Amino acid sequence: MNEILSNQKDPQQLVTLAQIENQILLIRNQKVMLSNALANLYGVKTKALIQAVKRNIERFPADFMFQLDNEEFNALKKYFPNVPWGKRANPYAFTQEGVAMLSTVLNSKRAIQVNIEIMRVFVRFRQMLASNEDLKRKLLSLEKRYDLQFKAVFDAIRDLMAPPIKHRKQIGFIVSKA
Repeated sequence: MNEILSNQKDPQQLVTLAQIENQILLIRNQKVMLSNALANLYGVKTKALIQAVKRNIERFPADFMFQLDNEEFNALKKYFPNVPWGKRANPYAFTQEGVAMLSTVLNSKRAIQVNIEIMRVFVRFRQMLASNEDLKRKLLSLEKRYDLQFKAVFDAIRDLMAPPIKHRKQIGFIVSKA
């Protein structure tokens, strides 16, 4: 089930859900995908994707899409030094809603398939977060009902609930406007 889409460069090679997940970044406290990653998944050039968006700009308000500023883009280039960024405009970042809206401006079967799978990944992220929050609430409720003798048990459970340490660092920008 993880194997879903054929890669544009090699039709035999498939794109997995994990590969889509790796393209989701945290920028401005939002989960987003960059225009170049989306263009690659859709099998179009980044320039063509951006042109389609600009022709339909009324469909992409600021909470659906934004362009990285110079400071964010420079930080991104430092974080991913092996990516050949070249000399081009700062990439656009699309939120989940913006990615969904892309399916209305890109008219191909591949774009529809990619959007469906990307939405599934975003939904899975949301479900994992909601599940963890529900478990936290239940643990707090139990902790209030029982006395200090179980404090060590609750602390151990809380440690086990902590997300596993990933080998890949998450990217996120907190830009302070000085």
